[in-house]
Order: sequence, then structure tokens, then C-alpha cells
Amino acid sequence: MPSFLTLTLGCKLNQLESEAITCAFLNAGFAPFPVGGGQIKTNGVQAEKNPSVVIVNTCTVTSKADQKARRVIRKALRDYPDARVLVTGCYAQLNGEDLLKLDDGKKKRLFVVKKDGIIDLPNYYGKNEQSEQIDSILEKFSERGLVKTDDSVFQFNPLVFSSHTRSFLKIQDGCNNRCTYCRIRLARGASVSLGADEALSRLRILEKKHAEAVLTGVNISQYRDEEKAANLAKALEYFLKGTEKIALRLSSLAPEIIDEELVGVLSNKRIRPHFHLSIQSCSKNILEKMGRSYDGKTVENAVSLLRRAKDDPFLACDIITGFPGETGTEFEETFELCKKLNFAWIHVFPYSKRPGTDAFSFPGMLHEAEVSRRVGLFTGLAQRGRAEYARRWVGREIEVLVEKGGGKSCRGVCENYLKTLILYKGEHPSPGEVLRCRLLEKSSAEKSEDYDLIAEASPIS
Repeated sequence: MPSFLTLTLGCKLNQLESEAITCAFLNAGFAPFPVGGGQIKTNGVQAEKNPSVVIVNTCTVTSKADQKARRVIRKALRDYPDARVLVTGCYAQLNGEDLLKLDDGKKKRLFVVKKDGIIDLPNYYGKNEQSEQIDSILEKFSERGLVKTDDSVFQFNPLVFSSHTRSFLKIQDGCNNRCTYCRIRLARGASVSLGADEALSRLRILEKKHAEAVLTGVNISQYRDEEKAANLAKALEYFLKGTEKIALRLSSLAPEIIDEELVGVLSNKRIRPHFHLSIQSCSKNILEKMGRSYDGKTVENAVSLLRRAKDDPFLACDIITGFPGETGTEFEETFELCKKLNFAWIHVFPYSKRPGTDAFSFPGMLHEAEVSRRVGLFTGLAQRGRAEYARRWVGREIEVLVEKGGGKSCRGVCENYLKTLILYKGEHPSPGEVLRCRLLEKSSAEKSEDYDLIAEASPIS
């Protein structure tokens, strides 16, 4: 039986699209290849010792993302000498010809998949049932890992999530912004949205098997259904009215769209109290250079409104530091406002020059040591913010989604996104199950563990 291995880099949207890849191969009769090698059986049929196909779903948000993608591709070619390596995603879309050069073996094994098909797909295995089966799938893949029957980026919809206990629903793709640092818009194109009726139909299917769905896209703040005159707020309201119990978690939001209308919908108990703001900077000068359409006051207002919508929600943000020409004063402006707003987490990125973007040629690149210093300050602020947020929840009860584990404990994620070690009595809970838990502080011996709190669950009936 032919087998496949999917390696995913980058954002939640990439993770969702890799689930689509997985569904396509499973539906075609392929066996999932176990990480670490070995042999597996699916429906009693022995799988191969090496995968027939390795799929690398790439990201190009930073130069480090590009480097990691190249490293993963080389490792796949080296570790699996008999496999075809299929490279897709944003980096493949923009630099496909360069990635082909990584395959320097005598037998061509690397394929790059873009919007308009696979670059230079050869037939080298000879004609047999297995090779034709593999080729038939490879020839149908689009740049985003979708098996296409039409031109819609929403055409393929995974209903099985092999790598996640939460389900994901892609409601948007692309972006209309022209941020001077961003390369993703070049790969994904203009913003497009999945119709609200179709999105609701898919959500109802997910509701039958999942307690929670993450609504994702490149920029879901630009969601629009023109037929229903629906923006994101109206679409969320429509989804909530059309479903009964599934909880919704949102991917990154733009601060300028947080208004009274949206907050009214976000206060619904089935919207998870976890919000991530795409901020990048709080300095007016830097935001203008970035091509962003808001300022620090907009960010403050967004945070205030979100905290009004929920009881102490988990608020996170993205920050780019070391942008060309960013002065010490402009850095402090961003740092001090983030400190004041007391985020539960901050994803900080050192500025990365991206080919094809306007900022690539901006003067005033900062010294690497200074950028590292600024990243370090934000990292420390993020860690303190998360620890403080977790302490505020000690002793409170909250819903926790079981992710994995066994024995007398398992791992879970709270509705407010805190990571927990769940202690329970009675029957072992299943992944995807939601428990009502009381949160407890970690002991001093557990401080280095990669979870925030202990969750004490009631016995499962």
C-alpha cells in the first residue's frame, strides 16, 4: 500500500490546508506514514517502510521561514530516498524554480506545485498501478494543497482532522492590504470569502463531530459576503444562529475592525474568549511606513472593547520590531503601550527583508544586535504577561478541551487558550471532549513544563 507523510510549516491556514492534503491521500487509498519510520497496517494491509510521497507545505513570512523550508525539504530528500517530495504553499508559489534546484540527485524526485500546476512533472517510476495512482493525485494538486474540481480556493473541505482535536474552517483567503513588509499577499492574491450559506453548511457538518471550530483565513477581518451584505460580524451572527452548540474560535483580527457591532457578537457565550490582534507596531510613524491604516489609539480602543465583550479574555498580538528606520523612541512607544495593555501573549518577530516587498529597499536597517535586544525585551514582556494572566485564573472553573494524553493525566487547552495538564478521576477522557475543570497553580517542580496551569476535572459520567 502506498503511504504519505505531510510536513507543515507556518500558520493555522497552512495547517488546515495540510489537513485537506491528508484527506485527499486518505480518500485515494494511501496509508499515513508514521513519524519515525517503521511499518504500519491500514485495514490489515501492510504499508511501505518509506513513504511513497512526502508533502512539504511551506511558509514564506520571514527569511527564517524560507530557511526552515529548505532545510526540511533537503532532509526529506535525504531521509526518504525512494519518495517523491511534493512542495507546496506560499514559498513554493513565489520561488518554485529556486526550490527545484534543491533536488540534485540523478533521479528527479522533487515537485513544486503552484496555482497553475506542477512544475516539470516527469514519469520515472515506469507505468504500474501504484505509480499511476500517485501521479493522478500529484497532477490534481493546486498550490494550496487542494484537489480541485473548479477554480475556488474553498473547493476542497476537510471533514477529518487527523492532527488536531479542534476542527478548522477556512472562510477567507488572500488580502487586499498592501503592507510594505508582507510577502504573503503576493502568494495568496486578493481577498476572497466563502459564501455565508456554504460556510454555515460546512460548520453544521463539523458540529456533529467537534466541540469547537477555528475560523481561519489569511485576513478574516476582510470577510465579505456581498449577496448577504455580510461583514465578519454579521457572518458570525449568522453562523451562531444556524448552529446549536459548536464553539467558535477566531484567528487573527485587525484592530481597526473591532467596533460595537462586532463586540456585540463576540460577547456570545459560544465565541471563545481568546483574541489575537495583528498590531505589528503602535508607533504612528512606523505604522505609516508599514502601510497600516490605524494608530496606537485604535489599538487601545480595540483592547478596551474586547475586554468589555468577555470576562478577562486571553488577548495576544503580533509585533514586528527592528523595522527599517525604527528609532529608539518609536520602539519605546510600541513597547510601553503593549506593557500598558497587559497582553497575555506577544508574538514578536524581528523584521525580515522579503523580496518583492516595498520595504525590501527601505533605508535604515538596524544592527542585528540591537534588533535582538529589542526582541529580547518583548519576549520577556510576553512571558511575564502570560504568567500573570495564568495566575489570575487560579481557583476558577472553566471549560477545557482534551487534546492528548493517557494514564492519570492528559493535556488540554482552556476556552481562553491557556495550556493545561488535566488531572481526573474515573474513565479516561477522549481527545476532543470538553471538561469542566477547576484551575490550579503548578508546583515549583513543574515550572519548566510546557503548560500554564493544572486543571482538576470532575469525574466523567
